[in-house]
Amino acid sequence: MRTYSPRRQSARWLDGDCPRGVLAIYDNGGTSKRNGSLDRYTVFYADTETDGRDTWVSVLLSSDDPGSFGGHDQMRAHDVAAYRNRFSHTACRWTDLPAAVRAAVKRDLR
Repeated sequence: MRTYSPRRQSARWLDGDCPRGVLAIYDNGGTSKRNGSLDRYTVFYADTETDGRDTWVSVLLSSDDPGSFGGHDQMRAHDVAAYRNRFSHTACRWTDLPAAVRAAVKRDLR
């Protein structure tokens, strides 16, 4: 069984009124110049689940407006740790997220 827990981003990224339940935030910058990426923002949550084999981290995938596109998924904890090294994803500050995405995260964490 893997018990690895990814580390939380620093306060530099989780600034402002970022909820404690946020583990990390990434922005792929949008892949389409015309419409942007449907899952531009990736927000990892700190709560984990274990299924006996792996530890899973919940994630919100969202466009600029989670009302038009937003979805939830889970990722293995060790994959979350490796996520920061992928070239298409850069760390994003909480305060740089669109207000609608911040509101969706706060709703999720209630």
